[in-house]
Amino acid sequence: MERLKGFEKLSLVLLTSAALSFAQMTSTQYPPNYPNNASQPPAANQQMAQPGTVNYVEGQVSINNQPLGPRGSAILQSGNTISTGNGFVEVLLTPGAFLRVGPNSEIRLDNAGLANTQIQLSRGTANIEVDQLIDGTHLSLIINGATAQIEKKGLYDFNAGQQSIKVFDGKVNVTSTAGSKSIGKGDSLLLASDKPSKVHGFDVKAEKAQPLYVWSEARSRDESQANVAMAQSVAANGGWYGAGWYWDPYWSSYAFLPGTGFLYSPFGWGFYSPAFIGYYGVPFGYGRWGGYGVSHGYVGGFGAARVGGGFHGGGGGRR
Repeated sequence: MERLKGFEKLSLVLLTSAALSFAQMTSTQYPPNYPNNASQPPAANQQMAQPGTVNYVEGQVSINNQPLGPRGSAILQSGNTISTGNGFVEVLLTPGAFLRVGPNSEIRLDNAGLANTQIQLSRGTANIEVDQLIDGTHLSLIINGATAQIEKKGLYDFNAGQQSIKVFDGKVNVTSTAGSKSIGKGDSLLLASDKPSKVHGFDVKAEKAQPLYVWSEARSRDESQANVAMAQSVAANGGWYGAGWYWDPYWSSYAFLPGTGFLYSPFGWGFYSPAFIGYYGVPFGYGRWGGYGVSHGYVGGFGAARVGGGFHGGGGGRR
């Protein structure tokens, strides 16, 4: 109990410091020929990403019809479109929220900012993984004229061809000409039906076999591993600015660090803050809920050297 109280005090100090540091930060700079070429990794004092940052590319992906290479890192401005051929792309939204776009799809970034981020899906498929929804931020996606406002952490699937919204976990409020409707875990809306506000269920098992879901789950696992490595590095070496995206040169992408404690993604992977790792040590080992048993532990203390893979726990988990 005393150890937990000590951790809470440490978290409070770090969060206070983070708020002051964040206010002094400058945004990441990108090359003048953006979006044709990949950007260089950001400088150490410019390591935080902003909403609209392209974090991972696989296969054919274009920004405003300009191809983006497999190592591409760019930032979408309001009004920019990103489209895929046979590929996938991951875009960072508000801290703790990932947009992932499937093959033969197109999205437009209508607005990018910590206070309000809005995307429009014009064709294909996309999902949004929200590991943490920061108070005061607004995150929404427009599909078939309906606006889906995300209200809780969770996993949300959007299909322009089916004109559907599916909630694997979380809560979303959908506003259209038919009115406003909130749906939660296991619910879906069929926007093109004669009753677009009627709540339906969906075959979760079948949806989990879809290519975008499978790819997103793999990306969530990789993000968890990157989180552990970056949280350890920040705990040992400094550079802490609070909850947000931190450039990880070893993964050549941004890692998400929560503001305090640790949390689980909708896929069950753990994300740790530097405060947690600095106080308790480094998590190690993989675990599988209901499959292989859960393996979870901590090695050493502040600045411990050993780093293992991301931890996979049960949905809901400890907060």
